[in-house]
Amino acid sequence: MLNNDFYTCHNELVEGNQISCQVIYNAGHAIFKGHFPGNPVVPGVCMIEMVKELLQEQLQERLLLRSSGNIKFLNLITPEISPFIKIDWKKTDDGYHVKAALNNETTVFFKFDGVYSVL
Repeated sequence: MLNNDFYTCHNELVEGNQISCQVIYNAGHAIFKGHFPGNPVVPGVCMIEMVKELLQEQLQERLLLRSSGNIKFLNLITPEISPFIKIDWKKTDDGYHVKAALNNETTVFFKFDGVYSVL
């Protein structure tokens, strides 16, 4: 689990089927030492895991990413950047259809569209 270790969420807001919060990264985390030495950036796989963890916490269910229709890594996130994450979901017969994004006021860093199944 990356939450409360690699990152923390501040000012979390839940409204219906939407979660949003500001993400603060732990610049001293070991992930940044290897990705990449001297030029740390948030790995894409960590962004995808953040979406899953925050959704699992909200739904109180264990989830598995079943399919992804669209994942875009649009700009690099360094540990000094504190973007906002927004996650929208809809329950379907197949699980949860999820759309998420990481952005700040001027830049979109990451967009996600996928389906999670309940384990």
